[in-house]
Amino acid sequence: MAFALPPVCPLTGERVVEHGTLSPEAWSQLAFITRPLCAISGVPFERDAGEGAISPAAIARTPAFDHARAALIYDGAARRLVHQLKYSDRMDLAPLLAGWMCIAGKDFLAGADLLVPVPLHRRRLMWRRFNQAALLSLALGERAGIEVAPSLLQRIKPTMSQVGLSRAGRRRNVRGAFRLADAVAAAKVAGKHIVLIDDVLTSGATVEACAGVLRRAGARRIDVLTVARVVGPEDATI
Repeated sequence: MAFALPPVCPLTGERVVEHGTLSPEAWSQLAFITRPLCAISGVPFERDAGEGAISPAAIARTPAFDHARAALIYDGAARRLVHQLKYSDRMDLAPLLAGWMCIAGKDFLAGADLLVPVPLHRRRLMWRRFNQAALLSLALGERAGIEVAPSLLQRIKPTMSQVGLSRAGRRRNVRGAFRLADAVAAAKVAGKHIVLIDDVLTSGATVEACAGVLRRAGARRIDVLTVARVVGPEDATI
């Protein structure tokens, strides 16, 4: 029914040529992440510290994944786009966002074997009716020509919202929350280069919990790719 209405920009409400596109004003509101950035976490740097530079946060605590990249800084405009996808049934935005993710993750997508979305618990999936990470994975897989495994990981613990929790609290909240679906899934992971897909990277606790499961199953390399990421004081630049 939504597509019977005239296409409008999800950020400004202006008329656009087709659904899932943005107005010129909306483009100017988006903060795309570009180099220089941390070679591991993908957090942007204020100045260029040279190829392969690593942020203090990544040096202090090496993440469970190998690399992370995001297309956008999670600010007002990016937040509204993600919320449109997740909560307003704007599934037509998935190909647009996946296109930006494809650019952000180009360094590792070319060698990836499998795209794996971060799963929702079945209760939340019933309430929301779709998993936004799976939608993004399918759109990205079609664009990049990479196999998608939407059911490889399962969320077996109905965790509370991560909002308002400390970094340590977020890690505790998702501890033991994920597992591989079955032995077939485990065999599919062993020796492979996996790219975990989610909408937003905040503290990294959720993707690290997923990466731990994949690593124990023998994944050769695990990268993380999201639409947006939070950049805060704890991500001290150099």
